[in-house]
Amino acid sequence: MTAQSIETTATVAASAAPLDMSRVADNELVHGAEIIVPLNKLKASPKNARKTPHATATIEAFAASIKAKGVLQPPVVEIERKEDGTATGNYLVTIGEGRRQGLRLLAKRKQIKKTHPVRVILDTENDAHEISLDENMTREAMHPADQFEAFQRLAVEKGYGPEEIGARFGVSAHVVRQRLRLASVAPELIETYRAGGLTMDQLMGFAVSEDHDRQRQVFDRIAQNTPGYAVRRYMTEAKVELDERRARFVGVEAYEAAGGVVLRDLFTEDGAGWLDDIGLLDRLVQDKLDGLAEEAREREGWKWASAHFDFPYGETYSRVYARAVERSEEAANAIIALSEEYDQLVVEIEDAEEPSPERDARLEEIDAALQAYGPDFAFTADDLARSGVIVTLGYDGLARFERGLVRPEDVVVEPQDETSGEEPGADSGAGGGEAVRGEETGGDEPEADEGLAPLSERLVIDLTAHRTAGLRDALAHDATLTLTVVVHAMALQTFYPGYDQTSPMSLRLGFLGLERLAPGVSESPAGLRINERGEQWRARLPAKVQELWSALLDLPGSDLLDLMAHCASLAVSAVRDPHDRRVGAWAQAEVLATAVSLDMTTTWIATTASYFSRVAKARMLEAVEEAVGKPDAERIAGFKKADMGDAAELLVAGKGWLPPLLRTKPAVTLDASGDVEIEGAGEGEAPAPTGNDEAYSFAAE
Repeated sequence: MTAQSIETTATVAASAAPLDMSRVADNELVHGAEIIVPLNKLKASPKNARKTPHATATIEAFAASIKAKGVLQPPVVEIERKEDGTATGNYLVTIGEGRRQGLRLLAKRKQIKKTHPVRVILDTENDAHEISLDENMTREAMHPADQFEAFQRLAVEKGYGPEEIGARFGVSAHVVRQRLRLASVAPELIETYRAGGLTMDQLMGFAVSEDHDRQRQVFDRIAQNTPGYAVRRYMTEAKVELDERRARFVGVEAYEAAGGVVLRDLFTEDGAGWLDDIGLLDRLVQDKLDGLAEEAREREGWKWASAHFDFPYGETYSRVYARAVERSEEAANAIIALSEEYDQLVVEIEDAEEPSPERDARLEEIDAALQAYGPDFAFTADDLARSGVIVTLGYDGLARFERGLVRPEDVVVEPQDETSGEEPGADSGAGGGEAVRGEETGGDEPEADEGLAPLSERLVIDLTAHRTAGLRDALAHDATLTLTVVVHAMALQTFYPGYDQTSPMSLRLGFLGLERLAPGVSESPAGLRINERGEQWRARLPAKVQELWSALLDLPGSDLLDLMAHCASLAVSAVRDPHDRRVGAWAQAEVLATAVSLDMTTTWIATTASYFSRVAKARMLEAVEEAVGKPDAERIAGFKKADMGDAAELLVAGKGWLPPLLRTKPAVTLDASGDVEIEGAGEGEAPAPTGNDEAYSFAAE
């Protein structure tokens, strides 16, 4: 008999009661008989053509199906015999090894007995290896569209949920949800998929939303080779991603509680999603920012508070800073002692093999005691009475508090001391501080009999010019004091805006606000480090400008150099503004970058938003070719610009690629023999291009 005749015989036999092998002799069995065999008597056949074991997920699926519906298709078996031809009492499974493994898994989990009766069909004529091969080759898997539409039918007609469907077919509830979502795509798109006009990846892109009208609109826009991630982007281009700063700030729970709809992508590992109602989201953001601003004003005592999505750079503010709180010697010593005890306990807890409730309790007591002393730095009551706080939304989705901002109408002009408050023509030398009453028309000196008449303006200029020459000469011999003067002039402009005229040194720092030119730059790694450094110096410098000089005199030389480096660095600009074509300064910026070994990979990465969406397609292909090679660049060459940008971002991610404008030219030196050495370049490598290419400077975005 053939395998086909076995199947026919089995069908006929199924109408009759299967034979109980405990009551039937071996010689009474006929080919194609349907028999009942205990599970523990079924063994894997060595003649099975499938040598690679079934995957664990496949065995789980068999077990789930058998548990829910029983063995729908009886396995085909042959009698196991000894070398002398006598039966061993066991049966070798020729077809249906996966079902046998599923039954064994159920027995292992105590859901059925090891002797569970299994209905099988006996084969005594066919070659076991051949029919095993036939079983695995002459069949065709279901089309995926048939599968997820069948799942949808179970959900609609029988009311099964994803968990129940998954349990009945041995797949996870998440997989069921994915297939149900695919079944919800517009019917004409599913038919196109069946006909081969769409890929599964593209279909998953459409399934991110159940809006059939939107699916049809996007389908009309895409090309045949449009990748799935691009379809997904088209489907969600008017929505806000879950990791966007507004969504992170408000939170999905609050957005949904307010009636907002969230689109979930069931086909990505990161569980991406989008907020559908942008108007609602913006209102929730502003309301939360307003609440935080008002809470800060009431809690901290500011004169005013306001909230904005981004800092209002168009407005002008002065600023006051928190100052160190003066404490009694007793309180200062107590804080030091508590802090040292706290640190010691932390070390002991980290080294201990077992937890110590006593130490944990003591840590809480110390923390409460330190909190009771209040902060180490605070604003004065006068500063709070004339300044305010602005709350903005940071690019990381967290609120930013800018404290101590003073509006122009609240600025208090502090009276200067007698020396610094004199008019420009005043005599600060041996003239006893006499004021100039008016400009003299002649250059003659007043007569002696006129008494103590004021010095002429011309004489004041003459004398103070000589005094200036003396100061210059003296400072040239005192490098440390000269450093203090330079730092004083810089610190005045950096930390005390409005008071920089009090320095006798004509040194001007030009501060260029980068945030207005590149929103988010202040929250880049470099921007955060700059801000942190500035806050540390603000805490150390005195509140009153008149006290700055004496404070600087007390600083060691290393600290003066650090402060000067901070202030001077803020005046550096390598921005290439087409309206300010300082070509010489640009070239010097390249020299400076090489001198400091600037590595922009630590503060900037190429993304669709930061670069690829803002350059021509040729630049994108150039980037991909440089980062990963020409084959990948050629592969995306036919993409539309938006799709190419997304693909380029994925391809260059983690490769450390930088556009020429951000690359640093390696330092070039001469070795002992006089040959050129390039620092940071391997043998045979050329220096990396610098940012001098004008095509990169002012190309239209």
